[in-house]
Amino acid sequence: MFDKLFVLSQYVTPQLAVSRLAGKLADNDKVPALKNQVVNWFIGRYGVDMSEALESNPSAYPSFNAFFTRELKPGLRPVDADPNTLTSPVDGAISQLGQISDGRVFQAKGQSFSLNELLGGDEQRAAPFESGEFATIYLAPKDYHRIHMPMAGTLREMVYIPGKLFSVNPVTAANVPNLFARNERVAAIFDTEIGPMAMVLVGAMIVGSVETTWAGVVAPGTGLVTSTRYEHMKSPIHFNKGDEMGRFRLGSTVVMLLPKGAARWNPELAAGTTVRMGTAFGSWN
Repeated sequence: MFDKLFVLSQYVTPQLAVSRLAGKLADNDKVPALKNQVVNWFIGRYGVDMSEALESNPSAYPSFNAFFTRELKPGLRPVDADPNTLTSPVDGAISQLGQISDGRVFQAKGQSFSLNELLGGDEQRAAPFESGEFATIYLAPKDYHRIHMPMAGTLREMVYIPGKLFSVNPVTAANVPNLFARNERVAAIFDTEIGPMAMVLVGAMIVGSVETTWAGVVAPGTGLVTSTRYEHMKSPIHFNKGDEMGRFRLGSTVVMLLPKGAARWNPELAAGTTVRMGTAFGSWN
């Protein structure tokens, strides 16, 4: 009963207004005493391990978002060095992974979402991933919230797709149809040695914003799908495996897409498996 009420409440909540306000408050650095109270409550409520943070003193962060996107101590997440290994882009838990079937990506029992809609409704953009591989990773509030490259790649396109801001936790994923192709999101398409790779950063309830290392905070626009192309730049935007490519300013979900047959997910991985950034996630020949 509680789960149903939680999901129903999201349909009547002014999602965008609440989330934008939360984002502004999370960026505020004018009331440090209040910020410290909220940060300390958050650490206790969600069991955040501050011993992993480069700055372990919660009061040292100027804002809640600075705390939330905290950097880890050097060497704490070593990146698998095997050149044929694809690594986890984040700390989190696998929501689902497998093969895209008939243009649909599995979400939860009885639920799936459209590949084409996920990537902004462009058939040419979605075509390379038809019958390909997907992995959806959920970042809990306690997790490290920076996003890293699972393999080397050169940025081709960034797409901002407006949408709702439902929660993306497992309860909502099991009950809200088309969830990840319904929420506001940013899709980054990279060219790699095994073909195109899409990293889709999905927004959620009270997520202040999504940030990338090349464009900064990706602010909502006019309510239309907005694409920025990068492949013809004089200085290509290239990333090595393990490089930071973005971060969530309050948490959410990453959907990773690869072409059919490009790579194999680690057979030990399944829905519910906890992963850490830099560990082996898949491989290719």
